[in-house]
Amino acid sequence: MADRPRALLAMSPEFLHQLFPEPLMRRLAAVLDFDPSFIARDYTEPAAKAALAEAEVVVSSWGAPMLDDATLAGAPQLKAVLHAAGTVKWIIGKSGWERGLAVSSSSGANALPVAEYTLASILMAGKGIFQLREDFRKERTFALGYIHPGVGNFGRTIGIVGASKIGRRVVELLRPFDFTVLLADPYVEAAEAAELGTELVELDELVARADVVSVHAPDLPETEHLINAERLAAMRSGTVVVNTARGRLVDTDALTAEVLSGRLSAVIDVTHPEPLPAHSPLYDLPNVFLTPHVAGSHGNELSRMGLFMVEEAERYAAGEPLRHRVDSETLGRQA
Repeated sequence: MADRPRALLAMSPEFLHQLFPEPLMRRLAAVLDFDPSFIARDYTEPAAKAALAEAEVVVSSWGAPMLDDATLAGAPQLKAVLHAAGTVKWIIGKSGWERGLAVSSSSGANALPVAEYTLASILMAGKGIFQLREDFRKERTFALGYIHPGVGNFGRTIGIVGASKIGRRVVELLRPFDFTVLLADPYVEAAEAAELGTELVELDELVARADVVSVHAPDLPETEHLINAERLAAMRSGTVVVNTARGRLVDTDALTAEVLSGRLSAVIDVTHPEPLPAHSPLYDLPNVFLTPHVAGSHGNELSRMGLFMVEEAERYAAGEPLRHRVDSETLGRQA
């Protein structure tokens, strides 16, 4: 392409080839003009400063420096930021939004593995797999033909806390199953919830009715301890709490007390603090399935995040609207 927009890569170098393996890098280079051997880590460095002054597009990811107001003043040609990662809250200054930069993010790509992890957790928890595995490991035998009471996924009620990209994808994945799905989100109307195939309820009703409470709300000051001691106490015995959002949304001390009592179970991929102290009982309890923040994109899933931004670069170069453009008006209430 003769008139490719000038671009600059900005991220931690170790992520470049995980996000953009060779086939994707070729596609990116076909529509953007950039030096693949130069990655900006600090926009105040002379080489990065000079490159940014000429760039029309920044392709960024984890480890990218902040495009603050002072930096943007030295980037007169900049029109678009294609962020091959999740949130863009920490990489775009106020003047970037005021300028009307086209900002796109791969948060939708990252939502997919989180939703898949959540679906797997819901199904496994419904079958009682975590406790049954512990029992089987201890006893090393089982009675053929024995029907385990109190387990199974038929007719379960699943509570989704937050209609985020991940929450909505979880709802989609739950549709083939025999579940009743409740949704709690202050920004969703009943008609929209019905279109999603859910019943809109207040959070207090959701925690009291659901067999599984899955948390997908953003990490904001007002959502800290959204699932607090009172709401945990309101859950029926046997309820499973699934948290793939952020650890601060669930009161760790209150949850620990509930699972220690055996009244509740939990599948936890994120905690506060993160990681938990080595002495935390959550590591060892049979009714807690604890994983090290792995629900999001890892391994070959990173290339899907890169693919999302390569496709955005192709749209941008063709003069087409960006499909994953970030809405600055709603950014403040997103993760």
